[in-house]
Amino acid sequence: MAEVPESRRVLITGVSRGLGKSLALEFARLGHTIIGCSRSEKNLDDLQTQLSSDDQKLSNHLFINVDVRSDSSVAELARVVLEKKAVPDIIVNNAGTVNQKNRIWEVPEEEFDMVIDTNLKGTANMLRHFIPLMVESSQGVIVNMSSRWGRSAAAQVSPYCASKWGVEGLSKSVAKELPSGIAIVALNPGVVHTDMLVSFYGDSACLYQQPQAWAPKAAAIILNLTAADNGASLSV
Repeated sequence: MAEVPESRRVLITGVSRGLGKSLALEFARLGHTIIGCSRSEKNLDDLQTQLSSDDQKLSNHLFINVDVRSDSSVAELARVVLEKKAVPDIIVNNAGTVNQKNRIWEVPEEEFDMVIDTNLKGTANMLRHFIPLMVESSQGVIVNMSSRWGRSAAAQVSPYCASKWGVEGLSKSVAKELPSGIAIVALNPGVVHTDMLVSFYGDSACLYQQPQAWAPKAAAIILNLTAADNGASLSV
């Protein structure tokens, strides 16, 4: 296992719920500094409140209302991060959504666009604005959240599958463009009981592991990634 530095700055998109929130709480518990963004200002405030009861270094964390679907919103996030001299050591592109179960010809255009714009274009927006900052510091790890449906397929979630297959391809292509010292990987989180899983599996989603149980395993994998992992497709 690689030697893990005492403290790192970890930027997590979609931080205010689900896997993103659980990861943020776990990284903070381990002493790392969180840069979190989400579209929900209320959920961001709730996360800050939750961290304040556990973390005496709350002032070191940074939470910003951002819509990763918007290039200008992500550009503003990058500007703030640079201004505060808080360029992340690790980025977890976690923000994501899934379509309502339907055959492709029954999926409304706006719903298809929402899935692609969030899962794929949102990831690309983050790469566009944050890779140059990592290049400047000659180090960094980028984790793009994928899915088992980014490596296989299922009926009635074709927009989601398309977006996650896109994340896999984007990650492998960008890996060939990065200078030494920086790594990008696609990470399949496995099956976890989140709101997205409930939308597909209904009540049976509760049979799967909770995000709080998943987060320590995922954090350990992420913290031990190095430049040697560049281009890998991994799973928790």
